Amino acid sequence: MNTEQWVARSDKVIMKTYGRYSIVPVRGKGCELWDVDGKRYLDFLAGVAVNNLGHCHPNVVKAIQEQAATLIHCSNYYQIPQQIELAELLCAHCFADQAFFCNSGAEANEAAIKLARKYSREKYGPERYQIITAAGSFHGRTLATVSATGQEKVQRFFDPLLHGFYHVPFNDIAALEAAIHPHTCAVMLEPIQGEGGINVPSAAYVQAVRELCDRRQLLLIFDEVQTGLGRTGKLFAHEHFGIAPDIMTLAKALAGGAPIGAMLARAEIAADFSPGTHGSTFGGNPLMTTAALATMKTLLGEGVLENAVKMGAYLTGELKKLQSRYKIVEEVRGIGLMIGMGLSIPAGDIVKKGHERGLLLNVTHDTVLRFVPPLIVTKAEIDEMIVILDGILNEI
Repeated sequence: MNTEQWVARSDKVIMKTYGRYSIVPVRGKGCELWDVDGKRYLDFLAGVAVNNLGHCHPNVVKAIQEQAATLIHCSNYYQIPQQIELAELLCAHCFADQAFFCNSGAEANEAAIKLARKYSREKYGPERYQIITAAGSFHGRTLATVSATGQEKVQRFFDPLLHGFYHVPFNDIAALEAAIHPHTCAVMLEPIQGEGGINVPSAAYVQAVRELCDRRQLLLIFDEVQTGLGRTGKLFAHEHFGIAPDIMTLAKALAGGAPIGAMLARAEIAADFSPGTHGSTFGGNPLMTTAALATMKTLLGEGVLENAVKMGAYLTGELKKLQSRYKIVEEVRGIGLMIGMGLSIPAGDIVKKGHERGLLLNVTHDTVLRFVPPLIVTKAEIDEMIVILDGILNEI
C-alpha cells in the first residue's frame, strides 16, 4: 500500500487529535526515516525529542528483543529486578533517592502533582495545595496537567479545569514571589520551555527560584520530560544552573522510543506515597525498564552527551549564519541539541517544504522552528539539513 491509501484508511478510523501530515514512516535507522513509498527523510524532530539515540539503536533493539522473549509484563505487586536496577541507576546520577515509574510524561507529572499535594498536606495541613506554574509551559494532556499547563490553547474546551494552579510569567522571579500565599505548596517549571518556544531562562532566575522555595518552604518540581536525558548536553537540564529540584519528572527519551515515564524525589518526600496512594498497571514493567536500562547505559557510556554538546554548538553556529542572511530569522536560542529558531512569520509552510525535500522539522508556538535531532547526529547530517533549510528560506 502507498501513502495515499494509508491516509484514506486512517481518515476513516483514527480520531483527529493530531494535525497529521501525509507521511507514513515504516523504517528508521540513526537520524534517518523512510516512508512507505521509499522516500528518505533526515529526522531533526526525533519523535519530538524521544529518539535521543536515533532510530532503532542496536543496544536498545537487542535489549528489547531478549527481554521480550523472556518476560514482557508482570504486576507491580511483585519485585521487578529491571525496575529496581533502573531506579538505582537514575538515583545514582541525580539528586533523588527513590523513583516511581509510569508510561508517559503526563503521567509522571500527574504523579508529581499528587505527591506534592500529599506531602504538603501531611506536613503543613490541608490548606497547602496550590501549585504555581509558568505561562507558556506545557505539562501534558490529562485534565490535571492541562490545568497545570500555562497555555490557553491547550486548556480551552475543558472547563472546569482542576482547581489549584496559578500561572505566572516565566523567567520573572518577582512575579513568582508575588504569587505565593498560604495555600501554595509547590512551584512546577520546565528548566527550558519546549512547547512554549524553546525559552531558556537566566541562571539567576532558576537559582532564585530554588532559594525562594527553600525560604518559603515550598517544593520545587522540575518537568524534565523534554529537557532531560542528554537533550541539553547534560543528563538533566537543571545541572546547567547549579541547583537541584525536590521532585523531577522524565519520559520521552528514557527508553529509546519505548513508552515509559518516571517521577523521582528525595526520600523524605517520596515516603508520603504509601501503598494505595498511587499506581500504574504497566508502569515500570520488565520490557520497558529493560529498554530504559539499555538507553541510559548508552547515554552514559558511549560519548553521547559529549556529542550533544559539540554538535549543539555547531548547529547553533550554522543556524546563526542563516539568521545573519535572512531577515525573517529573529533569534536562535537553546542549549545543546534543544534549539529554537524564532521567525517573524508562521513556520508551518517551512515545515511542509522541508517534508517535500526530505527533512523533518517541527514548529512550536506558531513561529518557532524546533530542532531536536538525535543526540548521535553528525556534522555531515547537520550540514545536509542546513543546505535544505537555506534553500527553503531563500525561496521564501
